[in-house]
Amino acid sequence: MNFTPLGQRVLVKRVEEEAKTASGIIIPDNAKEKPLTGKVIAVSSEVAEDGEISKDDTVVFAKYSGTDITLDGEEYLVLNVDDILGIIK
Repeated sequence: MNFTPLGQRVLVKRVEEEAKTASGIIIPDNAKEKPLTGKVIAVSSEVAEDGEISKDDTVVFAKYSGTDITLDGEEYLVLNVDDILGIIK
């Protein structure tokens, strides 16, 4: 895969959440919401210059943000930097 975001954008791979609750209840796939965290796969040159967000960071983003794309059979999300709420350390 060779994808470079443009402008103030980053490419994110969603991080799947647990399929089981703390009490042991298994959550079926159709009842799960899409995760709101992801791992940064690529950043645009503008974002790289800023240095605040970089490749391999784990980020939290707004619920209805970004554009879903499929590259090499994998699902990714292209996000504007403004849609990223924070970085998980």
